[in-house]
Amino acid sequence: MPACIGYGTELVSPSLKPSWQCFSYETAVMLIDESEARANLLEDALSAEGYEIVARVRAGINLYDEVEAVAPDIVIIDMGSPDRDMLEQMRTLHDAHPRPVVMFANNDDAHMIRDAVRAGVSAYVVDGLSRERVRPILEVAIARFNEFQQLRQELAQTRTTLEERKLIDRAKGILMDRRGLNESEAYDLLRRKAMDSNSKLVDIARTVLAAVDLLG
Repeated sequence: MPACIGYGTELVSPSLKPSWQCFSYETAVMLIDESEARANLLEDALSAEGYEIVARVRAGINLYDEVEAVAPDIVIIDMGSPDRDMLEQMRTLHDAHPRPVVMFANNDDAHMIRDAVRAGVSAYVVDGLSRERVRPILEVAIARFNEFQQLRQELAQTRTTLEERKLIDRAKGILMDRRGLNESEAYDLLRRKAMDSNSKLVDIARTVLAAVDLLG
């Protein structure tokens, strides 16, 4: 079954939809490990489950630059205890190039797990890795990532809708004040202007507000 991952978390308009990418080919994995021996074991387990290692790098690299260069589908980080620099890089990555991130670590401190999740980790695994667990862990990480992306989409849409409603209400208020219209008449005027010019209602509202700012 192909893996499907949703990208594009920030919306500028409710009309924009999330971009979903499905992988019927080998899922591309970037592997970050501070131990050569562990990296070899993890790479063997991933390859056996049909994942393609497109980049294998040591801890301490610039995570943002590496992900931007190779565009992996999933990032796997194997570290004994993630440091603050790694968590900060993950936050930057999560904001700019969100990807499912799986972290294998020895540190089971609740604060560390919380910080890692806040930085964008989709699955934080403490009790080691075995070959039979690779696919379930990555599938859970992808599912959690997709769910979080959808929530961010919905939140962005809600915020955009509220902001546009505020602009329309301000424009209605100006028309009511300057033309002596009631609220319904002001709204109808904005709507007719939008229809006549084949524009969005919020764009007409912005035009009204811009004209008022210009003319005073």
